Amino acid sequence: MFLIALSCLALAIWGWLIFFHGHFWQAGPILGPVDGRKLDRALCPDVCVVVPARDEAPSIGKCVASLLAQDYPGRMHVIVVDDGSTDGTGRLARKVPDPRKRLTVVTGKPRPPGWSGKLWAVSQGEAEARRLCPADDGFILLTDADITHDPRHVSTLVAKAQASRLDQVSEMVELNCVSPAERMLVPAFVFFFALLYPFASVNNPRSRTAGAAGGTILIRRTALTRIGGIASLRGALIDDCTLAALVKHSGGGIYLGHSCLARSIRPYPHPHDIWRMVARTAYVQLGYSPLMLLGTVVGMIVVWIAPMELALFTHGAACLLGAGAWVMSMASYTPTLRRFNLSPAWALLLPAVAGFYTLATIGSAINHHRGRGVVWKSRAYTDTDGAISTYIQQKGNGVVMNRTMTGDDLG
Repeated sequence: MFLIALSCLALAIWGWLIFFHGHFWQAGPILGPVDGRKLDRALCPDVCVVVPARDEAPSIGKCVASLLAQDYPGRMHVIVVDDGSTDGTGRLARKVPDPRKRLTVVTGKPRPPGWSGKLWAVSQGEAEARRLCPADDGFILLTDADITHDPRHVSTLVAKAQASRLDQVSEMVELNCVSPAERMLVPAFVFFFALLYPFASVNNPRSRTAGAAGGTILIRRTALTRIGGIASLRGALIDDCTLAALVKHSGGGIYLGHSCLARSIRPYPHPHDIWRMVARTAYVQLGYSPLMLLGTVVGMIVVWIAPMELALFTHGAACLLGAGAWVMSMASYTPTLRRFNLSPAWALLLPAVAGFYTLATIGSAINHHRGRGVVWKSRAYTDTDGAISTYIQQKGNGVVMNRTMTGDDLG
């Protein structure tokens, strides 16, 4: 009876996910490229691009060069904030040819208590943007230092925001999918992200679901002012969706889609690279709650692992129902695999991939209880510095939702 009940539960969950959860499994929206040369310069607002960069020597040159090559006809500034790098990131950024004098490199100041490192750098970039463009209009584009941009990207983002009267436009950039570890784990990241944040629900103004991908976030200056600037989320380690929630819940329209004009150039050649990326914030997102962790582990087993086990190792009704849930999970994953030009056969590994992410989440909890905290970019975050506590307080107030990873974790 237990096995039949378990298989019925798994099948029911998958039925709900497939038919009543924002069609998360379908291909997400993609903006068609807009040629900036065809835009009316007089109608193009100012755009300030803010790039927080800490020890990004391998990628900063390509990132900055791609931003300086944008065809956007309006006034545009690229602001790189060198956030205490030890590898010459700022020096390399300054060496990028800048014939149109669009580039400013800011040497970051020490991080004050209560701020996450990235957001403190972004805040300094925001301040520089307001110095360069004092009027409270136009846009700020937040992007990472390991992303390259097609020359049409900024024009495309601004055109979407203007045409749809949006306060925020965000895109999940194309991710590296070359190594065996990336082929196995990266498409599932995109799939799980869409499961937790269905793009159709994010883009629906009647839905409270809010999400963003930190690799590309274009936000109106007026909207950023309305929510209190970057300081309003200063302690959030899950900054992209926190920002999206603040904008949407303050009455602003937001958009989330896939990008065909921006690509991450950060490689994740080995499984442990992705493990570290997940483990750094997974337990933070669960509010350091052992009960939330237990619920997450049980949920992952029921939804992703049990259907395969039931299909392969039981018989009768439990086997048939489990097989039905397993087939539904694999079928829902196929559109994501196609997006990465991978064979649908990779869907057979989805239970193992789910197990990997579950174990990484458990590892995150173990790190916390052993006193290691959250470590990223040679920084360790603990409750005592206020950053994580601020995030949990925001989470408790309903600003953000639980999830396993974020848009900028792989970007």
